[in-house]
Amino acid sequence: MDIHDVRNGPLAEAVALREGGRPEEARERLVALAARYPDDAEIAYQTAWAHDVLGLESEAVPHYERALAGAGLGPEARRGALLGLGSTYRVLGRHEDAVTLLTGAVEEFPDEGSLRTFLAMALYNTGRHHESVRLLLRLLATTSDDPSVQRYRRAIEHYAEDLDATE
Repeated sequence: MDIHDVRNGPLAEAVALREGGRPEEARERLVALAARYPDDAEIAYQTAWAHDVLGLESEAVPHYERALAGAGLGPEARRGALLGLGSTYRVLGRHEDAVTLLTGAVEEFPDEGSLRTFLAMALYNTGRHHESVRLLLRLLATTSDDPSVQRYRRAIEHYAEDLDATE
């Protein structure tokens, strides 16, 4: 079976199992696929995701790393793998690794608010509270549909630059 058939058959079925609320069964199938196709980035990404869904973060890491090291992930999957690995690093207490990875991810995908949000959490975990809050305030100011936030957007953006300012 060539990789195209695998992606449209067994891989698609495993993803459907995960999405359908059967993550353990999906994980079992994906682990087998990852062993058979160790260089396939998409299979590695989906295998990582299946582990993450089950709270098996440590087991997810090598799959995320393999997915990101390989070729073949489209932009959406790459963004998802970066977010997944960054979040997993943070959960595992690898806060500096999370900051490094997510900083690069934000540079690669500057319009992705989810990446900036997870970077802010990782920054917080490293004790960089000002940077964390600054990032979240900027995100809030630029993405909120709340009329009262938009009314004060310029002030929020201003204070995001200097959280200790009082005027």
